[in-house]
Amino acid sequence: MSPESLKNFLEIPYDELEELNLEAKEKVTNRVGEEQLRDHYIKYLNEEKRIKAVTVCFSDIEGRLHMLDYDKKFLLKSYDNLTFDGSSIRGFTQVSESDLRLVVDWGTFRWLPADIFGPGKVTVFGLIYDRDGSPYPSDLRGVLKSYLDRMYQTDGTTANISVECEGFLFAGLNAEQNYNSRDGFTLVSKGGYFNSLPKDPLKLFIDSFAEAQRAMAFENEKDHPEVAPSQFELNYSYCDALLAADQLQLYKLLARQIAANMGLTASFLPKPVSGINGSGMHCNMSLSRDGKNLFYDASGEDGLSELAWNFVDRILNNANDICLTLNSSVNAYRRLDPNYEAPNQIKSSAVDRTSMIRIPLANEKSARIEVRTVAPDANPYLAFYTLLRTGLEGPMTEQITSETRRTRTRFLPGNVYDAMRLFKSSDFMTEILGPDTKEKYYSRKQASAHRCPRELGTLIKSAEILHHHEVTNQYLWSQF
Repeated sequence: MSPESLKNFLEIPYDELEELNLEAKEKVTNRVGEEQLRDHYIKYLNEEKRIKAVTVCFSDIEGRLHMLDYDKKFLLKSYDNLTFDGSSIRGFTQVSESDLRLVVDWGTFRWLPADIFGPGKVTVFGLIYDRDGSPYPSDLRGVLKSYLDRMYQTDGTTANISVECEGFLFAGLNAEQNYNSRDGFTLVSKGGYFNSLPKDPLKLFIDSFAEAQRAMAFENEKDHPEVAPSQFELNYSYCDALLAADQLQLYKLLARQIAANMGLTASFLPKPVSGINGSGMHCNMSLSRDGKNLFYDASGEDGLSELAWNFVDRILNNANDICLTLNSSVNAYRRLDPNYEAPNQIKSSAVDRTSMIRIPLANEKSARIEVRTVAPDANPYLAFYTLLRTGLEGPMTEQITSETRRTRTRFLPGNVYDAMRLFKSSDFMTEILGPDTKEKYYSRKQASAHRCPRELGTLIKSAEILHHHEVTNQYLWSQF
């Protein structure tokens, strides 16, 4: 008898995975209570003998995804007392106050494709709590969730987001960790927008990625190679802002693992290669109440309501203060180059793609704003929270008119140091993040920037790749 035949771990076909995960997603959309969700999934885990482990995910202050595999039997006995060492997570706690609690968010329960994650596993996201049982203020997923809950409890408003997250596919495993500025990255495809051959490595990757996304209930819309060679983008339907942030973390995880299975590297660096387009994460946003799109007004300018235009104006007015939360790395400021359709101008437009905010052509169902300046390495929980708080509550220090929205010539910061200075001096960012979390985030950005050349130039430097928050490791940082 072979070793494989001795194991009987859960492996579910992709079509059945999609049905299960869509049902799980619908429970959250319909706001099934937390206790009811917990009891439902605990009963399932007790009855399903073929599950060996539950992967609990959480994100640190920079948006780096962390995963802990708990033995299923242990989790069922201890789900209300999971702890971890917060001092080992950069930007969280000091060694003297290191213990943090990890609370399962049962609404995020999802079944996983066995060929990507291994058989017998399911996943959930966690919320982080302090020793005293209070929400941990630097858990930005928890901060976003609390804000969205308050919005809904106040008047039934929900925030809807869909993202268009671009990335690159590079030759070889661990291409980012092995990067040097002399050789750069090796592209796996020379095709461009819409025209890679059906069996091109990039298209094979995109096909496998789309299949996995569909199985994970992303509700796919379209996928294609992007403008730059070896660049990809897979689009999927809008959903609640917290679900959208969770899906973005899974999107990047799926991409990296599928690429690794092919001996390649999926990268979400904003500008990994000079001379071609960088990667963005366009955030399409709207608000709704009782099924009505609050951003739509058939008689409004460009079909948007007064609420939507106020939302736009507040983001434009506070664009410099919030830029570091949307473009969080040294490399991100290379992307904000107008020669490559980069959205570095603080204005809105229905047609100009160099504008920070675009107003897509839409109807009552799809009316939205598209914030184009967000980089794919941003912490999605921080980015969405910041955009929502800014759009709804941001201070208005100047009068913005329909004309000035379109004709202004102000630009976003051109480097991370300018963005850090504006972020640090912002009273509004202190208000929405709290002084402690704001200082932690600023310190992480400062530490990364100080390890990189201050003058960017045109060569993509090794340091800005190796010390990027999605690439670096403890050993590398300890060399300084």
